Amino acid sequence: MKILLFLIKIVASKVFVIGFFECIMRIILILNELIIIYKTLLKGLIMMKNFFHYLGSVDQDLKFLLVLAVTISSMTATSVLANEVNVYSARKGYLIQPLVDAFQNQTDIKVNVISGKAKVLQKRIKQEGKNTRADVLLTVDAGNLFNAKKDGLLRRINSSKLNYLIPGYLRDDEGYWYGLSIRSRVIMYNPEKVKPSELSTYEDLGSKKWSNRICIRSSSNIYNQSLLASIISHNGEIEAEKWAKSVKNNFSKDPKGNDRTQMTSVVLGECDITVANTYYLGKWIASEKDNERKYAEKISVFFPNQADRGAHINISGAAVMKYSKNYKNAITFLEFLASDEAQKLYAQANHEYPIRDNIPVSDIVNSWGFPFKKDTLNLDELGINNSKAVMIFDRIGWK
Repeated sequence: MKILLFLIKIVASKVFVIGFFECIMRIILILNELIIIYKTLLKGLIMMKNFFHYLGSVDQDLKFLLVLAVTISSMTATSVLANEVNVYSARKGYLIQPLVDAFQNQTDIKVNVISGKAKVLQKRIKQEGKNTRADVLLTVDAGNLFNAKKDGLLRRINSSKLNYLIPGYLRDDEGYWYGLSIRSRVIMYNPEKVKPSELSTYEDLGSKKWSNRICIRSSSNIYNQSLLASIISHNGEIEAEKWAKSVKNNFSKDPKGNDRTQMTSVVLGECDITVANTYYLGKWIASEKDNERKYAEKISVFFPNQADRGAHINISGAAVMKYSKNYKNAITFLEFLASDEAQKLYAQANHEYPIRDNIPVSDIVNSWGFPFKKDTLNLDELGINNSKAVMIFDRIGWK
């Protein structure tokens, strides 16, 4: 308890630098580490107890030295030789637990998961350096994976299996990261105020007919940055800036809240359309909350740009850490996540799209219209153009 209080004081002393929220996240991560240490010590104590039983009448001083040696060796074996893989995950625990359980049932590899926000985890890995426990980073958006690679946090993955299972446009050209599930950032609209025939492309959202009718989240969000990055790739930086400025001029209110906040605004009549990731609507439809299921009935999905490049997509994905201590296990885990069995779990649990067309989507996803035309722009482009997208948002005042 004293150790925990000491750690909390250390973290709390930095609140003015890292912010209260990140402080809380660090405390949670530290608690996860303490749990792992506790389990290791417990194994050592159990071995100590068994050892005492067999020592019998051995000299007490010798007994103490032998017990100390056994305890240290057990802790060393646990930390160095354990057949495990340590995963730093920006995905919600309930989403990846079925995948973890299935993997552990098929192998003798134990999966240790530490969860947190994407930026917090990547910052932690950078700070830990060679001492990091992380073998695998599970995160959302190709932009985050691109940044992790740029920061030198990743190790190249040599796996012909992953290259076979995962299409080229969903993975890094040099093999540093791989997409494991797909989400599309689509137009969602109030069917009582908007006809599907009025909708067409992302570019059309800048039309004056949508004046005071659009709500969308902040430009600081990686999902919007990646959408704009894709438009830069397709239309060029000048046209992308014109588009962003015209969309901003059509806002019904200043950006605030996440995708579900914008969707709620559509339902409540605060705006007529928004841009959001598909799986958020899937969560509403499958929700145990009556109000969310009712809201889901009052909003519809439209896939833009079906007559040309296709709807913008992004991924949740994974990478192996540069200083992974369990490199082979990490690759084995990623190969499992790309398998048909894991892809079915991804599709059903989170209402995302699998990375291969041979995997069936959930009934909820199918109800929106499937298959649809996807933009197959190589997702590396989203990372390459991220800084340009951020600068455009800043210049035009998209908050």
